[in-house]
Amino acid sequence: MSNPPVAPRQVLTLTVVHAGVSDPSSTRLLADRIAQKSIDALRDIGIAATVRSIELGPIAVEIARSIVSGMPDPKVQDAVAQLAESDAVIAAAPVYKAGISGLFKSFADLIDNDLLIAKPVVLAATGGSARHSMVVDDHLRPLFAFLRTIPMPTSLYAAPEDWGSTDLGKRIARAAGELAAVLRSGAGRDIADGNRAGYRHAFGSTATRAEHSTEDVDFDTDLMRLATGGTARPPAGDRADGR
Repeated sequence: MSNPPVAPRQVLTLTVVHAGVSDPSSTRLLADRIAQKSIDALRDIGIAATVRSIELGPIAVEIARSIVSGMPDPKVQDAVAQLAESDAVIAAAPVYKAGISGLFKSFADLIDNDLLIAKPVVLAATGGSARHSMVVDDHLRPLFAFLRTIPMPTSLYAAPEDWGSTDLGKRIARAAGELAAVLRSGAGRDIADGNRAGYRHAFGSTATRAEHSTEDVDFDTDLMRLATGGTARPPAGDRADGR
């Protein structure tokens, strides 16, 4: 027997995560258009939804610090927690030198491998040339396949000449319709709930924040003193007190 669709009174949460850094940002604009069209598509089938946004530009330093230190920065943890609590994700990245931005990839490297399992995702990118249009499927789709999400069949890419084209609007509407259909079916939720006990959580997971707390870390060891810019203690025989 098939599972019932999402109840119309349930309010879903869509989270936009984008790595646009310019102001105004074409990546942010594309992500916002996808989010609005997704809200409209869900409303048409009787499902209410809200949108939250994660802007990676303002936390770029915290992302870099988390990668270098191996310890999650609180701002990065909050961003990851938003993803974990979302019903769907709209992921948008600018394209530089034929690849997604390093900022977006760095943030993705901090996401727990099991955090987004079976979560519906719309993939999008922007760039300065139509030559980069395959980056969405060549880079973003494998990345989110590795994270075991459910990427929508329609990927979205916008070059400068696309903004005045009706075709971009049609593709956005198609991707939004696909997202609404998957959310209404509840398939992603059922897959995640049915297998949650077998998932392992690592760095970045909101389920294991306590495991990565600094409260139990001994910062007075020689290794930690060196890591934090201090100096190691001299050997016992060289200490002035003879200890």
